[in-house]
Amino acid sequence: MSHAEDNTGTRRDFLYYATAGAGAVATGAAVWPLVNQMNPSADVQALASIFVDVSGVEVGTQLTVKYLGKPVFIRRRTPEEIEEARAVALTDLPDAMSENPNKPNSDASDVNRTLDEAGEWLVMIGVCTHLGCVPIGDGSGEFGGWFCPCHGSHYDSAGRIRKGPAPRNLDIPIASFVDETTIKLG
Repeated sequence: MSHAEDNTGTRRDFLYYATAGAGAVATGAAVWPLVNQMNPSADVQALASIFVDVSGVEVGTQLTVKYLGKPVFIRRRTPEEIEEARAVALTDLPDAMSENPNKPNSDASDVNRTLDEAGEWLVMIGVCTHLGCVPIGDGSGEFGGWFCPCHGSHYDSAGRIRKGPAPRNLDIPIASFVDETTIKLG
C-alpha cells in the first residue's frame, strides 16, 4: 500500500469542508443585516424609559410630560381629591375592572390606580379612551377630574370614566419611583 492510498479522499474532504464553511460564513454575513435591522433604533431605545423630576410639583397641581409620543399626566392630589376618589364604589364605575400594569390583577379602585400607597401620586396616559383626544384637567369635569372636550367624556379625580362615550378609564403606564423626587416611566 502506497503513501498516496493512505490519504485517499482527504484532499477532496478538505475541499468539501472548506466550501461548506465558506458557504456558512457567507450565509451568516448575508442574514445578519436582515436580522439586525429588526432591532429598535437608537432613538426608540432612548425613549424606552424616561426619568421625570417631580420635586417642583405642588399638592393639587399636575405636570404633563411627553412619553412615547403621548401626554402623561402626573398629578399630586390633595387629601380631598384622594378622599373623594376612594369613596366611590366600584359598582358606580362603568369600567370597574381596568387593570394597573404596575399592580397586576387589580381592579379600578383608587388605591390600585395610584403610584404610592397614600394615593397622593396619580400617573396616567392623557389620551381619552374614546377617540384619542387629550382631556382637560384641573377639576374641569363633573366629577372633579378630567373632561374630554371632543365628545364629552368625564373622568373623576382617579382618571376613571364616569360619564360619556369613553369605554375605559384613562390608561396607566408602567411607572415607579426611583427616589423621593424622580419617577421612571417605562
